[in-house]
Amino acid sequence: MRYRVLNLYACLGGNRYKWDDVAKDAGIQIEVTAVELDREAARLYQERFPNDIVIVADAHQYLLDHYKEFDFIWSSPPCPTHSRARFWSFGANGKIPTYPDMTLYQEIIFLEHHCKCKYVVENVIPYYEPLIPAQKRGRHLYWANFKLPSDLGDRRLAIISGKKEFKGLCDFHDYDFSKYCGSQNKTKIARNLVDYEAGRTIFETALGVIRKKDVRQTELF
Repeated sequence: MRYRVLNLYACLGGNRYKWDDVAKDAGIQIEVTAVELDREAARLYQERFPNDIVIVADAHQYLLDHYKEFDFIWSSPPCPTHSRARFWSFGANGKIPTYPDMTLYQEIIFLEHHCKCKYVVENVIPYYEPLIPAQKRGRHLYWANFKLPSDLGDRRLAIISGKKEFKGLCDFHDYDFSKYCGSQNKTKIARNLVDYEAGRTIFETALGVIRKKDVRQTELF
């Protein structure tokens, strides 16, 4: 059985890291299409997941053009303009307020009304009251057309700074971010990557896979 997955704003694939394990447990074959605008990030994603189809394009437009072609859609639109940290930093070092990027809500509304497959849109908890109710899990909000577990299994990284922070993030995500040679800040990319355990749990939920806590066995219902 082939299960077609669309991974939007894929970056380096934090959410996607454990999906092959989930597919194996479910007894299905996944075909993942990843869309990322940053060419360097897309190159590294392809290196990390050689069997995925990687497309360098505007994820927002790609969703509009291809949403009907998939069985599961994950979208993580850019979060900085919604974040509390960005809001709290206004006025510091000459930073001025900016409009929140409404790409996030455009995709939520579009998927809710037009998408027939399962989907999830992930973002940070914003500095304002969310315009559309979401499922809050840890430090993130998820808009999905299925119920997420109360515990996504996502891990917490101890707050550290400097060189230790970068190494800690590399260890946490099981990836060497020093490979990245693009224009974005390496540490910022690492901070923004979705925890792979949360990505795994959400994908398991979408597929109906149950991981037994005491026995190394899975079931598909």
